[in-house]
Amino acid sequence: MAQVLFLGGFGRSGTTLVERLLGELPGMCALGEVVHLWQRDIRDDERCGCGARFSGCRFWRQVGDRAFNGWSNVDVDRVHRLRDAVERTRHIPRLASATGATHEVREYASYFAQVYTAAAEVSGARVVIDSSKHSALAHVLRWADDVDLRVVHVVRDARGVAYSWTKTVSRPETDGVDEMTRYSPGRSAMLWNAHNAAFGLLARRGVPVRRIRYEEFLADPRAALTGLADFAGLPLTPDDLDFLRAGHADLRPGHSAAGNPMRFTVGRLALRRDDAWVRAFPRSQRRLVGAVCGPLLRAYGYPITIASEA
Repeated sequence: MAQVLFLGGFGRSGTTLVERLLGELPGMCALGEVVHLWQRDIRDDERCGCGARFSGCRFWRQVGDRAFNGWSNVDVDRVHRLRDAVERTRHIPRLASATGATHEVREYASYFAQVYTAAAEVSGARVVIDSSKHSALAHVLRWADDVDLRVVHVVRDARGVAYSWTKTVSRPETDGVDEMTRYSPGRSAMLWNAHNAAFGLLARRGVPVRRIRYEEFLADPRAALTGLADFAGLPLTPDDLDFLRAGHADLRPGHSAAGNPMRFTVGRLALRRDDAWVRAFPRSQRRLVGAVCGPLLRAYGYPITIASEA
């Protein structure tokens, strides 16, 4: 049974940062956003976090050989049909019910389970990390027969998230041809509510869920990583955190299948909060997002009014 640490939340909340640092720990292997593996990697042959094309990455080639006797044996169209049938936010109430484990749900989950198991075998890791984020996928994986699922729910102030979604960010894995999706502040606020609430529901269904705030993670990365490693069942020694320095981390190349451009960073990575939204996000838009997300912001310990508005 594959032991999986699933990083969940709404995009631009810091999951890639958390994944990169967790991936430096002994016994863990970071896989990136496996939800995109089928299209962006198997079909489109985009770049792995190591810089190589997916087809040219030795790690992923070995994973494909172990999981499916080669990636060419994966019916990507079938995976997409299953995704459309079961992995949608609107399907979460059904997935969370006692009758959520349909044949299609289990079949879709089995593709992920095979990847997780093969990646653990190839890497020798006890825990594999999937930073797919999608709340619906986490609910699907709850029904996987061969997955020991633990979820890290990463949250960030909704106003910082909304501001980030308004920015233009290129996707290096496409050699600058494509850009990441952008959302309006109103759309971002609604999605922030929906995805974060869905992880609360997952916890109420008995899945181990540990919530961590992006801002607190960066305030003390050493303590945060120690707590998350304990949650994953891999207690650390002080030497295991030697890659953390004052204000930065020293990162090795990884094999993230998809995700934020940070997955390509090797060497020094500054560990500082991105609070540009406090100055750059128009006040009217901050207030809109704060009003829409107010109940969950309060529940997560965020102030509704920030200092510049007081």
